[in-house]
Amino acid sequence: MNSAPALLPARRPDLEAIARWVKPQSRVLDLGCGDGTLLRHLWETRAVHGYGIEIDDAKVLACVQNDVNVLQMNLESGLSAFKDASFDYVILSQTLQAVRHTESILREMLRVGREVIVSFPNFGHWNARLQVLAGRMPVSTSLPYVWYDTPNIHLCTLDDFESLAKTLGVRIGERLVLHDGKAVHMLPNLRGSLVVYRMSTH
Repeated sequence: MNSAPALLPARRPDLEAIARWVKPQSRVLDLGCGDGTLLRHLWETRAVHGYGIEIDDAKVLACVQNDVNVLQMNLESGLSAFKDASFDYVILSQTLQAVRHTESILREMLRVGREVIVSFPNFGHWNARLQVLAGRMPVSTSLPYVWYDTPNIHLCTLDDFESLAKTLGVRIGERLVLHDGKAVHMLPNLRGSLVVYRMSTH
């Protein structure tokens, strides 16, 4: 590793929560890992053994430059390269809304990882609701793309996701609802713009 420490982006408070939940010396698989900042941070602060999966050429190169183990793969093809329970944590941070086969990817994550950590923007936030009522697709800090130039395919609310988790037989271990980097406790589906879950099947 290079000597320069990896700093988590200030605009990504979900990554701070994820880093706190990961135990030292764990085996971690980060799906849609971007430039590898989270994995490098976990290596430096938790001594984890990690791999990232990324499809974008430039981001894969950035991972290599960041001294992060990365595999260039398409998440939509599944995780058949990995054995059952081969990782302590499988992470999907702010990527769930951009995948086509949401249910199958979650099932694969639960197969490969002992625990799964997922974060995504909450479409039930009051500001998103107001914009829809005004006849426009929402644009915000957590949903920064305009409708014709967005990678997002399946937007969901906090309640939608928990309903899916119940269908999949998933136990939610922890949930953190955020807005502007601060925890939201009251009326979370209305007041939270970003949500992070830690889940397992046991």
